[in-house]
Amino acid sequence: MSVGVFILVSVIKSVIVLIVLLTAVAYTVWLERKVVGHMQNRWGPTRVGPFGLLQPAADGLKFLFKEDLTPPHVYKPLFLAAPMMALIFALTSISVIPFGNSITIGRMNIPLQITDVNIGLLLILGVTSMGVYGVALAGWSSNNKYSLLGGLRASAQMVSYEIALGLSLVGVLMQSGSFSLRAIVEAQGGRFLHIIPRWNIFHGQFIGFFIYLMAAYAETNRIPFDLPEAETELVAGYHTEYSAMKFAMFFMAEYANMITVACLATLLFFGGWNGPLFGPELLQAVLPVFWFGAKIFCFLFLYIWVRGTLPRFRYDQLMSFGWKFLLPLAIANLVATAIAVAW
Repeated sequence: MSVGVFILVSVIKSVIVLIVLLTAVAYTVWLERKVVGHMQNRWGPTRVGPFGLLQPAADGLKFLFKEDLTPPHVYKPLFLAAPMMALIFALTSISVIPFGNSITIGRMNIPLQITDVNIGLLLILGVTSMGVYGVALAGWSSNNKYSLLGGLRASAQMVSYEIALGLSLVGVLMQSGSFSLRAIVEAQGGRFLHIIPRWNIFHGQFIGFFIYLMAAYAETNRIPFDLPEAETELVAGYHTEYSAMKFAMFFMAEYANMITVACLATLLFFGGWNGPLFGPELLQAVLPVFWFGAKIFCFLFLYIWVRGTLPRFRYDQLMSFGWKFLLPLAIANLVATAIAVAW
C-alpha cells in the first residue's frame, strides 16, 4: 500500500469512526432517557419523530441556537478551553480501539482500526486521564464556589479511582502478555471444553472486571459516583456557569467516555469481536463488528440500569470505597493472578 493510499484510507476511517461515535453519543442520551423513563413508569422522548428518535437532533439544534453566556467574573482563556479539552481528550482515545478483524478490498487488507500501536492500552489510559484537566480547570476558571467544589471533587475522585482501574487491568496484561488491544483480543480466542469462551472474565479475571466496572463508574462521574455534579449540593457542579455549546461539550465528553469505557471492557474482558461465525463470507466479515457493537450496547445498558436503580453515595463513602476496598482488592487480584500465571 503506497503512502498516499495509506493516508487516504486513514482519513476515511477517521471520518467514519468520528461520525459513528458522535451518533452513538447522541443516541446513548436518547437510550438513557427512554430506559430510565420506562423504569420510572413514564414515557421519555416521544414527540420528535417516531419513538422520539429525532430528539438528539432537536437537542443539538437547541444547543446551537441557545444564547452562549460567559459570566463577567470568569478567567476567560481557561473557561473557554476547559470544555474543548474535555471533549478532545474524550474523542481522541477512540483512535486506537479496534472494532473488528480486517476487511479485504481488492488487494488491500484494511484493519478495522484507525491506527494500531503496540501500547494501545497505555495510550488510552494516558489520554483519558488527561480529561480531568478539563473538569478541574472548568471548576477553577468559573470563579464560583460550587463549581470549584465540583472540580476538586472530580479531580480527587478520578485520580483516586484511576489507581484501582489501572491495577485491575494488570491481570489481563499478565495473561495476554501484550499492551496491544488487538493482541489482547486474539489471546481470548477459542473455548474451554468447546463450550465456554476463553474471555478473560471467564479466565480468572471476574474480580478484575468488577474492580474495573466500579472504577469506570467513578471515572466517568456517573451515578452512584456522580458527586462532582451533585445537584442537591452543588447546583450542577463544575459546569454550573456553562451554557449552550460549551455545556454540550461537557455532556458529549461524558457520554464519549462512557462509550470508550464500554469498548475497553469489551476488548479486555469479553473477547472483543470474538463470537459465533456462520453463513456466507460477507456475513462472516460483518458479524465480528456486530458482536463488538452488541457487547458495547449491553455494557451501556448496564450503565443506564445502574443510574435508574442506585442512589448517590456520600463523598466520604465514595473515597473510602476506592481506597479501603477497591485498592486492596485490586492488589489481591494482582497477586493471585501472578501466582496463577507463574504456576
